[in-house]
Formats: sequence, structure tokens, C-alpha cells
Amino acid sequence: MTTYPYLGAGIGLRRDHYAELKVTERDLDWLEFISENYMHHGGHHRRMLALANARWPLIPHGVSLDIGGQEEPNEEYLADLKALADELDAPFVSDHLCLSRVGGVYTHELIPIPYRHELVKLVARRARTIQEELGRPLLLENATYYVNMPGAEMSEAEFLTRIAGESGCGLLLDVNNTYVNSVNHGFDAQAFLEGLPLESVGYMHLAGHRVEARALIDDHGTAVPDPVWDLYRFVLERTGPISTLVEWDSNLPDLDRVLDEADTARAILAEFGARPVEPRALEAHS
Repeated sequence: MTTYPYLGAGIGLRRDHYAELKVTERDLDWLEFISENYMHHGGHHRRMLALANARWPLIPHGVSLDIGGQEEPNEEYLADLKALADELDAPFVSDHLCLSRVGGVYTHELIPIPYRHELVKLVARRARTIQEELGRPLLLENATYYVNMPGAEMSEAEFLTRIAGESGCGLLLDVNNTYVNSVNHGFDAQAFLEGLPLESVGYMHLAGHRVEARALIDDHGTAVPDPVWDLYRFVLERTGPISTLVEWDSNLPDLDRVLDEADTARAILAEFGARPVEPRALEAHS
């Protein structure tokens, strides 16, 4: 089992916050960024990435790995991802356990896959290969889904457990996705969490969602709601402190409001024994 570094409480790197991030003096332990937004870009955006990395650890979080798709991993994509992760000395990378490419075309959607025995073998084999090619651990996220794919032979929790066990990859546990799925599909979120190999969780996502008449929508457009905080505590009671990332992508407020959410996560982590994360030396980003 891989031991993942404890990073503390972080937020997503968003372009609307560039100017504020350059001058903020508030506590912030680390940043996650969308890999594809920076892999083929230079100029201002890459300079901002370098500036941020001088102050905080950065984790690439992708949406195009397509590890559950019909096609084998895109070698050009993996080479670009490795180069970016190497440049930033990222301790690991993450992406979603889903399908995201059809007929060679990227859909920019996180399409669910059926929980079948042959897909366990397929995803585990690909995860082992991807980790070897990237030279660092891969963490796979439990995605939000709005339909149950036909042909399932096991539960999602068993599917995730078997993939982690057979591949050696880690899990990115999205607590908001767990809650949204549990409400939309009528299952017990706590039982789902207890069915996971929580020792394989490298970090967690927290976010808000939109409440509609027929379903909860995972839009990352609000503060983290109480039921998600409750599930977060439920996990920490069983694991102790785990690196935590607050996602806020739509209806984006100013940086301070997002950092307020990270402060709440950091305070909860401290309740479970987490010590403050030492900031990087000021001269590194002067």
C-alpha cells in the first residue's frame, strides 16, 4: 500500500483567482489544477503555475484519462502529463474512474461504466501501466453518475476496492459525489464509505451541489453543505487526517470565500490530530 504525503487543506487553482493568489497571506496548504488546462499552454498560465508551485504543492487532476474506455490510454497524453508532473515535482496525479472518449473523440464528460469483472481487470492493468509510465502514483476518483449503467456484476464499492487492490493505485474519495449519488440513487452513503478500502484514499474532495426537484446536481457551485461535512467527519473518524481539497467551479466567489471553506476543513482535520502544514520558504517565491 502506498503512503501518500499529508498536504493539509487546499483549493482548486482557478484563473479568476490568479491576481488574488499572488498577494494572499492567508493560510493555504496546497492547490489542485485541471491537467488539461495547462498541458498545452505556455505564457501567462504556465507562469502562474510556476509561481503557485513555488509557494504550494500542486497536484494535477485530469478529466481525459479515459481509464474505463474501450481504447487504450493515449500515449501522447500520458507523455504530456508526465512532463507536467515532472516539472512540478507532483507527488501523484489523479483522474476519474469513468469513460471519457468515444471513437477517439474526447467527450469532455465523465461517463459512468458498468461494474463488471472484466472491467476490473482492464482498469487495473491500465492503472499499473500508467503508474509505471508516469513514475508516480495514480489516484482514481469516484465520479458522480445520473444513470446506473446496465450489466453491473458488483457494487460500486466492491468495484473500487478490487481495482485499488489489483492495481496498487490509490483512491481520490469525493465526499460530495458520494452524497449526491446516495440521494439520487437511494443508497446509504455511510454504508458505501464503510465498504471502501479507506486505507487507499490519498486525498478527498469536498464541494457543494445544486438541489433540484428531481435530483441533486454536482455543479460545485456553492459552499460545502452540512450533509457533506457530516460524511467527511464520518471518514476521518475511521482514517485520521487525510489531505483535503475544496472544489468550487461555478458561481465562483472571491478567493477569500473559497479559503473560508478550506479553513473549515483544516479545523476539522485538526480535531482528528492533524498538525499544521509548514509553508514553503518565502524566498522560494520572492
